[in-house]
Amino acid sequence: MAIQIQQAVAVGKYLVEQRLKGRKKFPLVLMLEPLYRCNLACSGCGKIQHPTEILKRNLTPDQCFTAVEECGAPVVSIPGGEPLLHPQIDEIVAGLVQRKKFIYLCTNAILLEKSLAKFTPSPYLTFSVHLDGLREKHDDCVDRKGVFDIAVNAIKAAKAKGFRVTTNTTVFEGTDPREMQNFFDFLTELGVDGMMVSPGYSYEKAPDQDNFLKREQTKALFREILAPFKAGKKNWDFNHNPLFLDFLMGDKDYECTPWGSPSYSVLGWQKPCYLLDEGHYDSFNELMESTDWSQYGRKSGNPKCADCMVHCGYEPTAAMDAMEPANVVRSLGSVFGMAR
Repeated sequence: MAIQIQQAVAVGKYLVEQRLKGRKKFPLVLMLEPLYRCNLACSGCGKIQHPTEILKRNLTPDQCFTAVEECGAPVVSIPGGEPLLHPQIDEIVAGLVQRKKFIYLCTNAILLEKSLAKFTPSPYLTFSVHLDGLREKHDDCVDRKGVFDIAVNAIKAAKAKGFRVTTNTTVFEGTDPREMQNFFDFLTELGVDGMMVSPGYSYEKAPDQDNFLKREQTKALFREILAPFKAGKKNWDFNHNPLFLDFLMGDKDYECTPWGSPSYSVLGWQKPCYLLDEGHYDSFNELMESTDWSQYGRKSGNPKCADCMVHCGYEPTAAMDAMEPANVVRSLGSVFGMAR
């Protein structure tokens, strides 16, 4: 696994502390959305479908820092929109690094190469570049030719300057397993520091509602895609807990941890989670205490949750499962492998 050892140790310590304090519901990753604007209009994303007055809004650095401190999660993911469009994104990132949060700045990379001078390489900062496949596949997903090449060049430039770079890939219905395996080979040769992969979730605002995977489709597809990896024939570096990959292949049966990745944006704390938009709360405590969590997750019977297997809901579950005695050896093995 490609999660850096410093982050793995910090997250492990955090999980142990929460368990010793007797807390059953706590965040692992804060999804911090400083804006909804984007310079792409991907068919599988609904963020830019918000009204113009909302798209014009930005979180201030102080709003971001307050949310991070209020939430307390050790990892902060900065999606959007496109975060590099934010005029103070460098100030936000610098403040989070100072607070020793592990930051994943999620970007389509169109502005990444020209923005590198704004940032300083740090073990706390990772650029997470959106790539959904090789050139033709990715450019089709983002509905613009040439974006794949721009992203690849930006990854090379960032790596050359000493930045940590991972990729983030969403898998949709109709994905060719062999093509995805070739894509993972390409990223490995490119020298990225890790790959994240997740099945798509059907955002209600997304223009394309026809290519999201059902649960059994997800398991079958990931079993085929990851077969060489599971058999030890491929040494792909995934930026995931290995138990989450087991879940995607159907080898683990997990329930969602919807409070594990809370989302804060220009609209406030989104309820109940990053994927479902049922309104917003003013504070993190209000989100945690006022949400009826029994109404979410597969066992709840909520039809919106029936087919979801996305990492923001299930990676926290896998992280907690990794703390169980039966799984500690495997988890430590992954950490020691990274150290080597």
